[in-house]
Amino acid sequence: MQNDPDNIEKIPIEDQKIIDNKELNILEALVPVVILMGLLAYNIFVKDGAWLGDFSNQFILLIGGGVALILGLFNKVTISQMIQEVWENLKSVFVPILILLLVGALAGTWLVSGVIPAMVYYGLKVLSPEIFLPASVIISAIISIATGSSWTTSATVGIALVGIGVALGISGGMIAGAVISGAYFGDKMSPLSDTTNLAPAMAGTDLFTHIKYMAITTVPSIVITLIVFSILSFSADVSGDADVSSILATIDATFNINPWLFGVPLVVIGMILLKAKPLVALSGGIVAAIIFALIFQADVLGRIADSNITAVFNAIFVDTAVETDNPDLNDLFAAGGMWGMNWTIALILCAMVFGGVMDAIGALARITKALLSLADSVFGLFASTVISCLGLNVVASDQYLALVIPGKMFKQAYEDRGLAPENLSRTLEDSGTVTSVLVPWNTCGAYQSGVLGVPVVDYFAFAIFNWLSPFMTLIFAAFRIKIRQLATSK
Repeated sequence: MQNDPDNIEKIPIEDQKIIDNKELNILEALVPVVILMGLLAYNIFVKDGAWLGDFSNQFILLIGGGVALILGLFNKVTISQMIQEVWENLKSVFVPILILLLVGALAGTWLVSGVIPAMVYYGLKVLSPEIFLPASVIISAIISIATGSSWTTSATVGIALVGIGVALGISGGMIAGAVISGAYFGDKMSPLSDTTNLAPAMAGTDLFTHIKYMAITTVPSIVITLIVFSILSFSADVSGDADVSSILATIDATFNINPWLFGVPLVVIGMILLKAKPLVALSGGIVAAIIFALIFQADVLGRIADSNITAVFNAIFVDTAVETDNPDLNDLFAAGGMWGMNWTIALILCAMVFGGVMDAIGALARITKALLSLADSVFGLFASTVISCLGLNVVASDQYLALVIPGKMFKQAYEDRGLAPENLSRTLEDSGTVTSVLVPWNTCGAYQSGVLGVPVVDYFAFAIFNWLSPFMTLIFAAFRIKIRQLATSK
């Protein structure tokens, strides 16, 4: 989901270690979590996210990791064991970090080549405020189903949709929520998605049985999401409608706008449909953008630096801005390049340190086992799975672990209850895959907020599909709707 439709081959599912530590009790396992959540809450709600400077959340994650390390030493876990697990976690995000760097370069080159301005220009002509939010959900869903990647969707059409929506006067949080809702729906339903392959592999069912069974809860969730965004679109108090003509004129005067520029995103989408690796596809998009910038936007490059080559390098690596006579467009037509991703990358690395230490000391397994012990009914089993997935997205900061650990821990319990494995795979997706983007320090939350330029706290409430999905799976479980039994179950 987050990087590579073929990445499932690189995930050592059966060899994935779930470290148990009999020396550690549940209260001890929860200590780092409580301290982490308390410090993060204090930083966000009392100190406006700047308690320890610009990298406050990163420092807090390291503090949580330090607390977990001390607990591990008291419970007979060696430093070398913890370092090894942290290193394994850091290796697992190497490709996502490379993708983040390429997305930073993509944003910069797509700006100076005129691709993003062209998307905004033509989008403003076609998409009115009354249909913009539901249209964003649908567009993102289609791209995500085709590519199998919510990350690619956000890095391409997502960036453009945020730019168009902001120009129309729509809240950035609403737009990001619509993009993410559609992207994660498409990701869940795409057979190309790595998480859509991983969930049934962990539960013991096949891919297409999983997708069909998942549609039972996923389709109602996306329908409700579309209804809510339709209501928001019609009722939103937008200010951009009257300014569209002047915005269009400013964009047209600043950039050489023409339909040929859409060839660049088509290169990326085409390469992904041909199953090129995301790193290759994104690199292709950057190269194509550079070529188009040199062909179509020589004047723009000349305003950025003394030479076109220097301007292109600036767009790839550092902050780049294209000045216009419209202040709103000045904010939109600015990109941070690869350097602009440093905060997000630091957050991911610190989250992996915390999650790695928690895994090494056996805290993740202990918390999951405690939840499993509370599952004294069918609904309790579903609820424990959901809580476990949500908790691991928060604590382990990794979407894969939120699928792998509960998948392994709960598989036998579902069989013992006479429940078909697709019940587990669907619950893993409904609660593990989609909620990862709602946690600011999770790899997915950090990525989406960094790429779309909208903090998680701003889009959280509007990522309707993502937080509705776990509730939907619990409603179906509570009323025993479409809960499939094992064929041999009496």
